[in-house]
Amino acid sequence: MAEDLGARPWYGDWPVGVPKTIEIPNISLGDLLRDTARRLPDNKAIIFLDSVLTYRQLDELVDRLATAFHGLGLKKGDVVAMMLPNSHQFVVTYYACQRLGLVTTAINPTYKPLEIKHQLNDSGAKAFVVLDSVYAAADKVMGQTQVKHLIGTNIVDLAGLSPIKKFLGKLLKKIPTGEMPANAIKFTDLVKTAPNVPQVEVDAANDLAVLQYTGGTTGTPKGGMLTARNLVSNSLMGKAWVGEDLPNNSGYVGVLPLFHVFAMTCVMNIAVATGGFQLLFPRPPESMLEWAAQIQKWGQGCQMVMPGVAVLFNKINHTEGLEKFNLSPLIKCMSGAGPLPREVQLAFEKKTGALVVEGYGLTESSPVVTANPFTLPEGKERVMGSIGIPFPNTDCKIMDLETGEKEMPLGPEGVGELCVKGPQVMKGYFNRPDETARTIRDGWLYTGDIAYMDERGWIFIMDRAKDLVKHKGYSVFPKEVEDYLFSHPDILEVAVVGLPNPKVGEILKAFVVLKPDSVGKVSEQDIIAWCQENMTHYKVPSVVEFRQDLPKTMVGKVLRRVLKDEEMAKAKQA
Repeated sequence: MAEDLGARPWYGDWPVGVPKTIEIPNISLGDLLRDTARRLPDNKAIIFLDSVLTYRQLDELVDRLATAFHGLGLKKGDVVAMMLPNSHQFVVTYYACQRLGLVTTAINPTYKPLEIKHQLNDSGAKAFVVLDSVYAAADKVMGQTQVKHLIGTNIVDLAGLSPIKKFLGKLLKKIPTGEMPANAIKFTDLVKTAPNVPQVEVDAANDLAVLQYTGGTTGTPKGGMLTARNLVSNSLMGKAWVGEDLPNNSGYVGVLPLFHVFAMTCVMNIAVATGGFQLLFPRPPESMLEWAAQIQKWGQGCQMVMPGVAVLFNKINHTEGLEKFNLSPLIKCMSGAGPLPREVQLAFEKKTGALVVEGYGLTESSPVVTANPFTLPEGKERVMGSIGIPFPNTDCKIMDLETGEKEMPLGPEGVGELCVKGPQVMKGYFNRPDETARTIRDGWLYTGDIAYMDERGWIFIMDRAKDLVKHKGYSVFPKEVEDYLFSHPDILEVAVVGLPNPKVGEILKAFVVLKPDSVGKVSEQDIIAWCQENMTHYKVPSVVEFRQDLPKTMVGKVLRRVLKDEEMAKAKQA
């Protein structure tokens, strides 16, 4: 034990009942679902729009869709893009792909044309499953992609509504819908296919399962190459961390979107790994009273777990009337995608009776790396403000910022770059060997986040990746926003920075140099309106300021830090 504590000081505070290492089976995600469906066929698998799919029904739908995909000529290694909200269809499509060795890439349904085009083309997607009500944005760029099979679905397609209810719902505009091209294949037709899935050999450790797009530590979105082993291992780590004592009918609350790797693992895949059910919301509820009603309704006789972000927990904290609902099924929550303020954490626990702990992860690590324990050894106390200790099978270290080659000492003086190693770490970035080599060295993932580890092995983030902006819990990379703005016909130069904002964490401000012929003809509001048309909401700058020039280095690199410092100085004087 002394040797363990020397290499892994966090073992001294290891959570009660959680194994330090777990066995990772060499199986695909398709196998993971098949195994659960065989063991627990009548367990609820998905609850969506008050309709239920059991594991037997889910497994059959997955087989039907996988057979249909095979019939379309899709073969192992081909990429299928999904632009779907949380829904039955998202889960069915995801696992149908895994059963055939296809690669899934999930596109945010709020993305605008330029963003959709980039992901479809960068991934080389051959099929595209899209919700009809959001297809209009994709339609503008479909002719500029390699997509061969366009598959359309409506939000209620698998929700068990009668044809007349569907018709009336769409007619009365209670069910969102949209026009699909005549050549689009209907999702409902594909899942009528008689199941006859071909045998496909999947190498869980090496074959790609998911291309999960991220800005990484810098830049335009790129595909993190995640294997089945990456995703299965992280799901089983999460299952162990939350507690093996949770009954197999437990619920995992899906308020966060499944297209984000946090919910993909900590709602969808962990539910399948445990035999529990996913309680899916198509979008975050406008009123958390609606959320509370669903917890009360579907939580009867079971326990529930919810991944979330600080903004969500804080919204619940400030919702009046929750005391009318029975929230006792909700017992454990994990917070990620940004810091969890102590006040928010304690207020949420007091209001709901559920424990909430802060964790940390990245797309590149499937995503969870560390978390605060739910159960500490006797005599140990919670550590507020920390991202916790490493997950099972996971190692962390802090390396110097200058070279990345020297390990820093434990304690607040040992600030450096957080590095991670474990079976959940991605293979690399898709078609970007240079960036992969910079990010993964000797099996260690260099996160780009600045942190220190204390003497007990608890990790504290000092700063996020250098230029990362956190807006309402979303990660926004300024360079991505700049890249899109550079395609604006009137913009000559642009720089984007994040500025603190008490309501949303940070806002984006864009500093723009217009082309000479455009000066006086284009307003700041025109630029913002263009952004709203071409980018998803959380990437749109809140403020645009025109400049005659931008501060630069000798080699012409724009100095974002100078711009940010100017803004911070103005705020202090105000």
